[in-house]
Formats: sequence, structure tokens, C-alpha cells
Amino acid sequence: MKKPTKKVRGVFEKLPGSEIWWICYFDADGRKRREKVGRKGAAIALYRKRKTEVMEGKKLPDKIRAKKVGFPELAEDALEYSRAHKRSFGDDEIRMAKLRDWIGERSADSVNPQEIERWLCSRTDLKPATLNRYRALISLTYRLGMQNGKVSANPARLVRQRKENNARIRFLSKEEELVLRQVVEAKHLVHLPELELALNTGLRLGEQYGLAWEYLDLERRTLTIPFSKNGESRHVPLNDDALLALEAARMLSNGQPWVFLNRYGERLVSPREWFDPSVKEAGLHNFTWHCLRHTFASRLVMAGVDLRTVQELMGHKTIQMTVRYAHLAPKHELAAVQRLCDTGPVQKAPSDTRTDTDPLLRPLKENANIN
Repeated sequence: MKKPTKKVRGVFEKLPGSEIWWICYFDADGRKRREKVGRKGAAIALYRKRKTEVMEGKKLPDKIRAKKVGFPELAEDALEYSRAHKRSFGDDEIRMAKLRDWIGERSADSVNPQEIERWLCSRTDLKPATLNRYRALISLTYRLGMQNGKVSANPARLVRQRKENNARIRFLSKEEELVLRQVVEAKHLVHLPELELALNTGLRLGEQYGLAWEYLDLERRTLTIPFSKNGESRHVPLNDDALLALEAARMLSNGQPWVFLNRYGERLVSPREWFDPSVKEAGLHNFTWHCLRHTFASRLVMAGVDLRTVQELMGHKTIQMTVRYAHLAPKHELAAVQRLCDTGPVQKAPSDTRTDTDPLLRPLKENANIN
């Protein structure tokens, strides 16, 4: 015969035999409260805790157990914000779809920093910079959730950022550019103006594919970027080749406000459809769209443009970002150190006209027994 279960004051099963236990008590204000708990042991422990809180006079919120918000709801809020405020909305949309596949329909507050870190570590197919973009998107999602009162914490804040390798500079040689142009002209001719504009302005991908005709000033030969990566507007000068590229793009615009359009006459948000296949067919290795920006900066430096001007043309917030290209101006660095040979107390003969009587070479030759 089964021993009858001992009754505990304030703890009960709403449906006998369900094994789902509730507690009932009066709070500090004298209001009757009921809470669904689960296991009997947990219900007994919570009942004792609540009675202690009542004795201490603690006030309980009107809704002790608020409805949990699912991650999909936070994701929709984040995409709505991204659509209104970010030029990279298309990328956010793709990344958010992968995050939703991972997290699913779970409640937002069930995701912890350790889970995020493990998921990022599992994506060995992604570069550190891309992993940081995922982390930033998760952080934005929870930050907006906190602002809207839907979650109380942001787990992504405790996840470390990956170290990005910003020192690598990959740019097009003249030979590589020729091959790439030939492929684009043969397979994706309507997109040639996009390649031309990128090579002659160094615009970031989001800046170029967010261009509208209202930002173009032909009289002053400038493009205005209303919101750059640094959060500030900037003005980009246009050389002859950039102007020709924009004129070609206008012929294809069909009166639309956006400079670059897709095959359906809508705003083009990314060059992936034509650029990636072209790079592959041209046989270019480790080459991305951002490398066109490196090409623009590298060619400026190799043409003798000073770094401060390159910084302004690139839209870099600090000169440290631009100094990465300094080594590409060897002739100017050589000219700078060569000046040391033309000054000082002793005037030396040029290196290609030195004789045996040169005060530097004479003792070396004597010690080496060179006639």
C-alpha cells in the first residue's frame, strides 16, 4: 500500500497526480498570491523563501513571473532598427537568419555568454572580422531588447572580440586589373561602372551601394557620403574616370533615385552576384571587394601623394589607419634618408663615383689587402 503523501502548508497540486506543484501565501501587503513552480521540493523551498521575504517586509512586483520574450521577437526588432539606420542591413539580414537557425524559438534570456562563445568558436569557416560582426549583431539585438524592457541583460557584452588582422594589404597589380576588367567586360558589362568607381574613389562597399543621385554634385565634382563608417558625412572628389563611370551608371538608372540597380530595377545592395564570380574566373587569390579600396590607397601612395591627403580621401578617422600604406612609397623614403648623405661636416662623393682615395673606403681596402 502506497504511503500517503504528507501535506505541506502552502504547497499543493492544482491537478492531483500532475506532479506540478504550486504555492499559495499572503504577501507583505496582505494580497493572496499563487505561483506555479514544478517539482514538490522546489515548491517547498520557494514557499519558505516567500514567507521569509514577507517577514522581512519585502515588496514583490505585481508580476513575479513576466512572460518570457522569445529570441525571434528581439531579432525582428533589431532588423527593423538596422533597416532604418544601417547601410549594412542586407548583411545583417543574412547573419540574423543564421543566428535564428542556431537559437531557434528559445526565450531570449536563456542565451548565455558561454553559448555564444562556443557557437563563434564552432564557425571555423569564418574569419575573425566576420565573427566580430556576428558578435556585434547579437549585442545590438540584446541592447535594443534592454531599451525596450524585454530583457534585462546583454550576454554578448561578456564575449571577447576576435583579433582582426588589419595589417594585410592586398591590392591589384596592373596585370591583375587588366585580367579582371576583361572578365567583367565579357560577362558583366553593365557592372563595369561599379568597378571603375571603386578603383577611383576608394569608397567602402556600403557607401558605394548606398549612393543616390541627390548626393552627386557635378559642378563641384564631388560625392557626398551623408553617413560614413565613422558616423560623419564626408565629401569625395571625382576624377575624370569616376565621372565617366557615373555617367554610364546614369544611362542605366531609368530615372531611379539610386545610382546602382539590380536586374529588377531595384537598388543594388551588394556586388556579390557579379564580383565574386569575376574574381574567381580572373584567377585572383585572396581578393575581396575591400581590396579595391586598398588598391585606391596604395596607388595614391605610390604616386607620391602624402599620407595626410590619403587619410582624407579614404575617410580614415586616424592617421594610424593610413600609415599602413607608407611602405609602398620606397622612392620617397629613400629620398628622405639620402639627404643625410648630402649634409654634414664632410662632403662625400656619390656612391657610384667613389675612388680609392675615398676616406671611408681606403682603410677597408688596406685591411683587406685590396690593390
